[in-house]
Amino acid sequence: MTPVIVGVDDSEDGLRAVEWAAAEAVRRRRPLRIVHAFIWPLLNVPLGPVPGGPPEGGLQHAAERVLDTARARAQAVAPGVEVTTDLPEGEPVTALLHHSREAELLVVGSRGLGEVGGLLLGSVGARLAAEADCPVVVVRGSARPGGPVVVGIADPGESEALLAFACAHAARTADPVMLAHVGPADPGRPPLPDPDLARWRERFPTVTFDQETLTGRPGKALTHAAEQASLLVVGSHHRHELGALLHGSVSQNVLHHAGCPVAVIRGGA
Repeated sequence: MTPVIVGVDDSEDGLRAVEWAAAEAVRRRRPLRIVHAFIWPLLNVPLGPVPGGPPEGGLQHAAERVLDTARARAQAVAPGVEVTTDLPEGEPVTALLHHSREAELLVVGSRGLGEVGGLLLGSVGARLAAEADCPVVVVRGSARPGGPVVVGIADPGESEALLAFACAHAARTADPVMLAHVGPADPGRPPLPDPDLARWRERFPTVTFDQETLTGRPGKALTHAAEQASLLVVGSHHRHELGALLHGSVSQNVLHHAGCPVAVIRGGA
């Protein structure tokens, strides 16, 4: 059974991502795998205590404690979830991209996604969103239970994957879906034509839908529209983070500014 995978570090942001991922694993009836990748300094640090390193067993024991803390947090939120852990040696993005090949969903925290530093230097979440082989959720801000699942739609013809992800999530959480058109301003155009919307209503009869046409710069407008959202769902056509940044990707913009968890679906609008 494909797992929900969450990457964790020693930050509180990382533990919030673990909590979100654990709850999502329960909703999806999937196991949870917690991954903490770490690199030995200078590539030649021996196992055990090192000068200036963490006490009680050195760096590996410190890394294991990160996983133990994350496991405890996951089980406190979702006692019934099946939890496994992995401690690969290596650079975190590389390790998580490898895990994304066998994941149903990959979840990370927003640490390192600062407005300036994240944009200039890159970040784990931003790179994963551009390159992972499965949907990625970056846990930012606060998920607001009962708030809408906001879906950014640029082109209705390219939104199938976005809508499938968002509607399935909303059906599991009993949240409404708000479809937001983020293309060129056209006040007379709804995000989805009535026949298309009727198809999604039939497919997900328990989900309520609303539509809104946004004006202004897409990333900023979508971030504003999702201020009270439980989840913001966007697409990305870019296979690499640099290409996304150079082309003004909406997904990269909201990853740095949104006040709620953001799901990025590659190949979506």
